[in-house]
Amino acid sequence: MSQRAVVLLSGGLDSATVLAIAGSQGFSCYALSMAYGQRHAAELAAATRVATALQALDHKVIHIGLDDIGGSALTDRSIQVPEEMSTGIPITYVPARNTVFLSLALGWAEVLEAHDIFIGVNAVDYSGYPDCRPQFIEAFEKLANLATKAGVEGKPFQIHTPLINLSKADIIRQGIQLGVDYGLTVSCYQATGVGEACGVCDSCRLRMRGFVEAGIADPTAYRRQSMIE
Repeated sequence: MSQRAVVLLSGGLDSATVLAIAGSQGFSCYALSMAYGQRHAAELAAATRVATALQALDHKVIHIGLDDIGGSALTDRSIQVPEEMSTGIPITYVPARNTVFLSLALGWAEVLEAHDIFIGVNAVDYSGYPDCRPQFIEAFEKLANLATKAGVEGKPFQIHTPLINLSKADIIRQGIQLGVDYGLTVSCYQATGVGEACGVCDSCRLRMRGFVEAGIADPTAYRRQSMIE
């Protein structure tokens, strides 16, 4: 039996690529998505499509109410999603999101007796989120091996971040090589219910630019076309 891995799957471009990478490395993949009260819930339908297309052995959706605490344009509809590229840490940052997500992935991994967790964080073409940095991942991996039965019994966990040093264009190129259909994915922070992208939020702009720089046609349906610098 191949080694098991839990793969965090949002339904976006990056996480779809990570699921393909984990599968290409021989892992039996268990995909985990979060319904966390996000305004762009179309990504959950995308996650289901991606998990099916890339043959994840299981796909769970855990419901958590990060919208109960708000503090982000993605979880509080009274806060507008910016339509210009942000400087500093943008209002689309969701407090403690990756800490919560990785904690739930860790719990499922321990139940599955899996010791590998994949997450699509990126520190190159990203929006400046503090929980996408290598320092955060290193710290969480240490926590995982201190806070679990498996960890203290000498069965350590590894947090895999295969995209962390890649540009968006390089991520897309690698995904295409691995057979990812990016037309199944949704990256927009304010996508419509059917997954149509706004074309002007940070995530749309990064996605557009990535396809342009990769020299690959972007399959995304955008309501507006932003200028790519």
